[in-house]
Amino acid sequence: MIPDSADSLTVQQLTTPGAVAPQLRRALAECWVEVTNAGGAAGFPFPPVDVATVTPALDRIIDLLCPDTSRLLTATADGELVGWLNVRRDQFELIAHWGTLHHVQTRTAVRGRGIGLALVKEVRRVARDEMGLEQLRLAARGDVGLEGFYGRLGWKEVGRWPGALRLAPGDDRDEVLMILDPL
Repeated sequence: MIPDSADSLTVQQLTTPGAVAPQLRRALAECWVEVTNAGGAAGFPFPPVDVATVTPALDRIIDLLCPDTSRLLTATADGELVGWLNVRRDQFELIAHWGTLHHVQTRTAVRGRGIGLALVKEVRRVARDEMGLEQLRLAARGDVGLEGFYGRLGWKEVGRWPGALRLAPGDDRDEVLMILDPL
């Protein structure tokens, strides 16, 4: 069942590779394929992709899960995965006070129902209260509405790399740099 709103949603965090069951791993990969093939800016700019394409990248994310440095947040409704994201931090003391947000995505059928909002609000809490971070950063593909989505959640644009992302000949997009500070 697809929720009408985020009210029936469960957001869970996973902090070790062993916490990601095979069924969840498959669902994460399938979600990533769906989002990418629908044009989503979730890490694979050249659709179509399939599970075999995304699995190595997903395996790297899962293999690096660790409470101090990398966490996976999942959103489920009635036991079905409807979205996920990854938050990471570098332990080098000069930059250990901030983290980065990666691969924020929701299944296409549930867009506009608060799933992304719930994930981003929860990662803010996790980053601040559990990981001890002071700020979050992200890089987003320009011209797909992400600046507005994150802006409504308190993120600020701090810069752009003009034309940094070449999706196709003649289709260069800015990479938008954003920050959430304070958490």
